[in-house]
Amino acid sequence: MTPRQIERFCAGLPAATRIVQWEGVAVFKVGGKMFCLVAPAAHSVGRVSFKSAPEHYEALSRSPGFRPAPYLARAKWVSVDDPAVLTDAEMKAYLRRAHAVIAAALPRRKQAELGLAGPVAAPRRT
Repeated sequence: MTPRQIERFCAGLPAATRIVQWEGVAVFKVGGKMFCLVAPAAHSVGRVSFKSAPEHYEALSRSPGFRPAPYLARAKWVSVDDPAVLTDAEMKAYLRRAHAVIAAALPRRKQAELGLAGPVAAPRRT
């Protein structure tokens, strides 16, 4: 996928928003929390960076074409300098997973507001 295709895909994920920060980096968020960065060529954060599922971070960050994301590795993010090392299906799967990991960490009320989960039940009176 090209960076532009990646941006279009991320923008189409449920409740995703896009802003530009840090010298032209397109930042995709869900519920105000980042899940993907698409940077201009040769930017220090890598061409495409995204949140990894915590249980996959170690293996993924050591896989060919991947590296720990600068500034974000401690939060289990990885970078891909050349998105062409992945098939379109692989890239989409990683981006969907990044979105899902961040969305799942949002408070249930926020998930419900964004249409990412069922309605939150009213607190019980005891």
